[in-house]
Amino acid sequence: MELPDFWWEYEEHFKEKLPDDIHANTFVVLDTETTGFSLIKDRMLCIGALKLLDNNIVVKDSFEIYVQQEHYDSESAEIHGILKKSKKDSISELDALKQFLVYAKNHILVGHHVMFDVNMINAALKRNGLPKLKNKTLDTESLYIRTLLVSTVVQKKERYSLDDLAKKFSISRKDRHTALGDAFITAIAFLRIVEKLKPKKTKDLLKK
Repeated sequence: MELPDFWWEYEEHFKEKLPDDIHANTFVVLDTETTGFSLIKDRMLCIGALKLLDNNIVVKDSFEIYVQQEHYDSESAEIHGILKKSKKDSISELDALKQFLVYAKNHILVGHHVMFDVNMINAALKRNGLPKLKNKTLDTESLYIRTLLVSTVVQKKERYSLDDLAKKFSISRKDRHTALGDAFITAIAFLRIVEKLKPKKTKDLLKK
């Protein structure tokens, strides 16, 4: 099968080994707003992402794109506020994927319940005849659970939402439920979690 040049350029980045040192790594913190939770029926409306380098959010290098959509769900629109006749400039799904791959390179992807976002992107890649993402991933929920000391006093919950983490780390939630806003909250939560876990190497974060 003939794959486009931008896919091979993306794959090329994976020939480089990721740095062992956490501070030398660039992390891409992402969030997607979607029409719902079905990987088959639902679609991405927006991808928002930020880069983290050496404990800092690289604000000038943020990523936010809106995807043209046929499928629309009025119930999910109440959450993310992306309306059917939105004035926001949107691009085709294939263009959105292309831009995201150029942005993400071989960096580690970080997200809250990150596999939902990765699976949504993978479903879109598949629809466009492309292979799956190759990036390593980190989930802020799993990492946060690692910071909780085993204690008889603190009852660990099964799930922790992004709101739970925002509350715990006193992060403003004013842009909650926009892709870039949620990526920003996730990025700050990730930095606080790393402070607590004090991993020596990148691989210490990646271990399950």
